[in-house]
Amino acid sequence: MLNNYIEDYVKIGIALSSEKDINRLLEMILTQARKVSNADAGTLYIIKKRALEFAIVQNDTMKVSLGGDGKKPDLPDVQLYVDNEPNHSNVSSHVALTGEIVNIPDVYDAEGFDFTGPRKYDSATGYRSKSMIVIPMVDHENHTIGILQLLNSVSPETKEVTAFSESQLRVVASLASMAAVALSNKQLINSLQNLLDAFIESIATAIDKKSAYTGGHIRRVADLTVSIAKAMDKAKSGFFKSQKFSHDEIEELRLAAWMHDVGKITTPEYVVDKSTKLETIFDRIVLLIQRFESIEQYLENHYLKSKIDLIEKGDNKGLKKLKKEFDLSVQQHKDDLVFIKSCNNTGDFMSNEAVERIESIAAKTYHIDGKDLPYLTKDEVSNLCIRKGTLLPGERHIIENHVVMTSKILEQLPFPEKLSNVPTYAGGHHEKCDGSGYPNGLTCEELPLQSKIMVIADIFEALTAADRPYREPIKLSRAKQILEFMMKDNHIDKNIYNFFIKHEILMDYAKRELEPGQLDI
Repeated sequence: MLNNYIEDYVKIGIALSSEKDINRLLEMILTQARKVSNADAGTLYIIKKRALEFAIVQNDTMKVSLGGDGKKPDLPDVQLYVDNEPNHSNVSSHVALTGEIVNIPDVYDAEGFDFTGPRKYDSATGYRSKSMIVIPMVDHENHTIGILQLLNSVSPETKEVTAFSESQLRVVASLASMAAVALSNKQLINSLQNLLDAFIESIATAIDKKSAYTGGHIRRVADLTVSIAKAMDKAKSGFFKSQKFSHDEIEELRLAAWMHDVGKITTPEYVVDKSTKLETIFDRIVLLIQRFESIEQYLENHYLKSKIDLIEKGDNKGLKKLKKEFDLSVQQHKDDLVFIKSCNNTGDFMSNEAVERIESIAAKTYHIDGKDLPYLTKDEVSNLCIRKGTLLPGERHIIENHVVMTSKILEQLPFPEKLSNVPTYAGGHHEKCDGSGYPNGLTCEELPLQSKIMVIADIFEALTAADRPYREPIKLSRAKQILEFMMKDNHIDKNIYNFFIKHEILMDYAKRELEPGQLDI
């Protein structure tokens, strides 16, 4: 008999220490406390600020089981203070405030506590509340974190309700102490997890807010990445029907998605936000416009001087020719500026003819302060002649380097074993299946599935986002078409592409995140 008892107690200890779900843990604590004390009913309270919150309520006779995996108890909290005075009239709040254990043979005969509540319950249900023990759950810092309240110890032999014995009290108190440690550990783990989540999301939000053009990007990528993974996990047919992700694996992928752009914390804003070709800290087209206005003034001054010379010579024919040439040069000058502005403002492909025209404008000179100066500097020519987009090769390298920095930053963090792949998954979100991506040129065979999911989520978000400086948000049909081209070019995983396109997650995301005008499918 003793050996069986010890064995049961050991099993309880192991179960309490291994349970990960806090609701099931609370349910287990009360269930096992009732088991070792033969209690017919019981309540487990959790202390929340200045009140006791009903966490688990069980009553075998009344067939009541609330909390844990079941319905949450819809009962008012027990206040620890009433009018700022300690509430000692309620036995559970008294135990929470004092840390004392209370053992009552019969609540109807008890003095010093208000048992109006149990009496009303008994009157309404026909139940008879009798023996009760109330025990504080005290953590390693000697703080009461919960209350175990057990009701009606039933004799195994006579089936009658008896008072809780001293031996039962000691066993339950021992169990409450062990349970408090298990609960405290779980609460601490949850608190640390919540802190980690909050910290990661705050960093990601700060990175998004660093640029006026990427607000919400990281959140959307994380949301879409997890949605794809969860849909794969639930797939009943198709390529991913046998793909399963554990809770920890989903959490690992979620954190990787939230941190995939953390390296951008080192990227200069003027590169991230470069919406025009001449933009640095500001758009240098402003300086160029001022220069062209000065050049136009220079052309006019030169014209007026030449005009005076011809008037003095009485050369009327020359005057007409000079005026015609001046008008043509001014018009050409204005046209050149309009052309430069158009080159600066567009990320579309620059043709050879457009590049040649920029170079011919740059070859022109004007005279000021005894010097002949070019219309355009070498740096301005380099920027204006960018073939596609707004970034120079060096600036694009700075942008791409954020992935390297993401890996370096995340690899320095001591992630627990279950999250150890976060740096790997996050660092692969710009790789391509044909090996032409960056930073490591990995192929589809070398990339983990989680990174390949994030690749598609990142691309799709970027294509459909309404906050990009270099283009208008494209319609859903066009985004799907671009993804299809990328799939055919072996830039993205074809199986993930097919799953994403055919699954409802695409439309769910589109309806939630895209502008109504983009939904053309």
